[in-house]
Amino acid sequence: MTSLQPIKALFLDIGGVLLTNGWDRNARRRAAELFNLDYEQLNERHHLTFDTYEAGKLSLDDYLKRIVFYEKRSYSPLEFTRFIMEQSQPYADMIQLISQLKQTYGLKLIAVNNEGREINSYRIRQFGLDTFIDAFVSSCYVHLRKPDVDIFQLALDVAQVEPEQVIYIDDRYMFVQIARTVGMHCLHHTSIDSTQQALASYGLTL
Repeated sequence: MTSLQPIKALFLDIGGVLLTNGWDRNARRRAAELFNLDYEQLNERHHLTFDTYEAGKLSLDDYLKRIVFYEKRSYSPLEFTRFIMEQSQPYADMIQLISQLKQTYGLKLIAVNNEGREINSYRIRQFGLDTFIDAFVSSCYVHLRKPDVDIFQLALDVAQVEPEQVIYIDDRYMFVQIARTVGMHCLHHTSIDSTQQALASYGLTL
């Protein structure tokens, strides 16, 4: 497949593409075991309030008060927060690929992701994402969450590109489908090899 217009920008999810997920069900299960919490109760409380946190309308401290520290615990919020942050790990091969494509083709890189402010900020700093990503259209900053189509339109406005000039990469197929309705080229990321092959079909090779 070849685009009629040259690709000028890559829009990227972070969790599942450049880094592991920041705070997913597996991390919550590990937290429940380590901190002696009822996983089902933790998960239920998480789902009732996490969207509000990701939308930037709740601090991490207040989120943790709702899901863990509504009762007295033998550990501190700081210890629990440290555990959350430690769950993030980089996909170094993907970071290298995207960085090299940016340098080779002069691409704009825009992160379009759902993350709470403190987790998002930590991940940007810890893994140097701001050294190659030009802008972060993160849910906590723009108060919009995928799958809201408006977050993709906002990213287009920030990047000042046409949809046909963008490739959007996400590991969640539903978000890929929705982004496609805006007119962007979209890749469902399942592995670096398949993503690299798909990018090559748009002329983005190394």
